[in-house]
Amino acid sequence: MYKQLFIILGFICVALGVLGIFLPVLPTTPFLLLAAWLFAKSSDKLYNKLLENKYVGSYIKNFREHRSIPMPTKIFAISMIWISIGISVVFAVKMLWVKIVMVSIAAIVTAYILSFKTKRQPSE
Repeated sequence: MYKQLFIILGFICVALGVLGIFLPVLPTTPFLLLAAWLFAKSSDKLYNKLLENKYVGSYIKNFREHRSIPMPTKIFAISMIWISIGISVVFAVKMLWVKIVMVSIAAIVTAYILSFKTKRQPSE
């Protein structure tokens, strides 16, 4: 039961990650990392296929190897989190407790992103 659910969720995350390559408001690496985790728990074949994929495998391998995030990616991710949460809190959400939960989640995710080392860009 869980195996099939994880496989389905893994494919959804891969699709969202691939969309994130082309859509600036959708992050790529977090979805691909989640897909890798889901596949690792459900299918060795799919996990290995994802890691060896010439288009998306490098995102996962790079993060696993360096455990760091480039500064532009950090800035973009944190900006998108706060812009989307800010718009939702101001214009869409009416209940105070939901606003508090949303801002709290944004703060926790921001702290999590900042907890990773900043990957230095290779000098040219």
